[in-house]
Amino acid sequence: AKANITRDIIHRQIKERGALGFERHYHVTDPFIRRLGLEAELQGHSGCVNCLEWNEKGDLLASGSDDQHTIVWDPLHHKKLLSMHTGHTANIFSVKFLPHSGDRILITGAADSKVHVHDLTVKETVHMFGDHTNRVKRIATAPMWPNTFWSAAEDGLIRQYDLRENSKRSEVLIDLTEYCGQLVEAKCLTVNPQDNNYLAVGASGPFVRLYDIRMIHNHRKSMKQSPSAGVHTFCDRQKPLPDGAAQYYVAGHLPVKLPDYNNRLRVLVATYVTFSPDGTELLVNMGGEQVYLFDLTYKQRPYTFLLPKKCHTSGEVQNGKTSTNGVSNGIHLHSNGFRLSEGRAHVSPQVELPPYLERIKQQANEAFACQLWTQAIQLYSKAVQKAPNNAMLYGNRAAAYMKRKWDGDHYDALRDCLKAISLNPCHLKAHFRLARCLFELKYVAEALECLDDFKGKFPEQAHSSACDALDRDINAALFSKSDNAEDKKGGGPIRLRATGRKDSISEDEMVLRERSYDYKFRYCGHCNTTTDIKEANFFGSNAQYIVSGSDDGSFFIWEKETTNLVRVLQGDESIVNCLQPHPSYCFLATSGIDPVVRLWNPRPESETLNGRVVVDMEGASQANQRRMNADPLEVMLLNMGYRITGLTSGGAGGSDDEDSSEGQVQCRPS
Repeated sequence: AKANITRDIIHRQIKERGALGFERHYHVTDPFIRRLGLEAELQGHSGCVNCLEWNEKGDLLASGSDDQHTIVWDPLHHKKLLSMHTGHTANIFSVKFLPHSGDRILITGAADSKVHVHDLTVKETVHMFGDHTNRVKRIATAPMWPNTFWSAAEDGLIRQYDLRENSKRSEVLIDLTEYCGQLVEAKCLTVNPQDNNYLAVGASGPFVRLYDIRMIHNHRKSMKQSPSAGVHTFCDRQKPLPDGAAQYYVAGHLPVKLPDYNNRLRVLVATYVTFSPDGTELLVNMGGEQVYLFDLTYKQRPYTFLLPKKCHTSGEVQNGKTSTNGVSNGIHLHSNGFRLSEGRAHVSPQVELPPYLERIKQQANEAFACQLWTQAIQLYSKAVQKAPNNAMLYGNRAAAYMKRKWDGDHYDALRDCLKAISLNPCHLKAHFRLARCLFELKYVAEALECLDDFKGKFPEQAHSSACDALDRDINAALFSKSDNAEDKKGGGPIRLRATGRKDSISEDEMVLRERSYDYKFRYCGHCNTTTDIKEANFFGSNAQYIVSGSDDGSFFIWEKETTNLVRVLQGDESIVNCLQPHPSYCFLATSGIDPVVRLWNPRPESETLNGRVVVDMEGASQANQRRMNADPLEVMLLNMGYRITGLTSGGAGGSDDEDSSEGQVQCRPS
């Protein structure tokens, strides 16, 4: 929508306090995103550019490369200010300015297992740390701790450095091998910009860990000061971390999917983690999967279906259109902050949608009818953002997710079904789709219970073709399940246990995993399977957009709140790994396999779109879904230039088969 900013400009000039609000509001806007294009290419490296970092003011940009050099640029004038060899003997994976050092101190981490500290004014390496025993993947700094920084490496250790105490050694802050065995690798880490006591760590597997640094240090001090610290019985065990110092986050469907991914040699690993500017959200680029956003304030447990209580209804509403008093279906979601009562519940009237939202819903229904699943999902999501208490919109979006069948779609559909039922316990289609989602997610026994509950609540649908088809599928799965002792039992998510000592998972780790929290938003379209340094970032002072690199050489931009994909740009000839937004301008730096740094900003309205805009965003997203589900050998051959039939034809989403026997109760939107 067009906006007149004259009043805001005058207000900014009169009241200096309004300048920051003005900057935040107009930092990154939708018109800017629509006009984002390539401004310049910075050339100077001779290898892949693996890391980028802005200084606090945004007038300097540092880059690190496979050529073992770091370059400091003046990005606003497209000039190279300084280039120096870092002393590393392998690829540089991380580069950071040390806060409050006047942009004089730069820290690098590399594949030679070393962390180096450089003084840029004299172009010398002043400290070299060699404590890690495997590749160093990320460095993290904290705005309020000017002499302290942290590193994450593939030896499974998170180390802390304090340049005031010891310039030769570092201390182990977190040892993941004590929890996950010797094979675990730490890949990324970041410090909360608003509360520097919190450190997020991404490592092998789907779990992301959030640690309270203060609690860890206090625990170790108390251990040292305790008189009995060195006296233990045979059965005593000192916990490496105190209770409450760690909190885990995971996309709720991934632990269940993990065995299937492992069988297909599809590796799940967090390649990048970052906090939102206000520190209340955590963004994760999950290698082998999608981008996930976790809400750190309003946390929610992974959605789990508990045994429904039988209830009888008469004359209640169905499909969310009108409502009177209804009866709960007995689904309990204690940990998600709401619970449907077991007796009679008041169902809030479903207010008619405003005309403009009704038009959006009709457009979504038309897209659904044309089998344009992604377009339908995006339109429903747009309407849901404006009408978050409309059960029909959630139910319809669930149907579109179930038809599209991308990775994670059935779990998002499950979430939407549960939301629709919480808003209207007598939503017929949401009940049935819930049973189908549970089946697709391998909760077979729960799916049968849910289907039986559906038949009891809606007896007129008990013998429909859709019910009969799902009943057959469930019974067939239960029959085959009895022959496979390793399949899931009961309602709890699968947590992989070890097959040997090297990858043994401790009991403490199992407990933390069981207490993990679920995601708030999921962003689809990119592909992250080839490199383990691929970033995803917030874009805008208010974190209005999400950006991520991709294996197809593009980078993707989504609206944060709707999760809708709004822009795709070709950022590299092979793979985009790094995306670092400018701290205060609508300005983006990217890099990847090409030995250049590319700068992007809104182009003038008079300038025609350049050839780097990917017009067919849905086609690019579908191709990436096929790529993520392809055989690793096929992907390797594709990268070498061979055309693989399995990657260029057929539907996205892996091994899910289209159920052609669905009845109207499931597939048609309301």
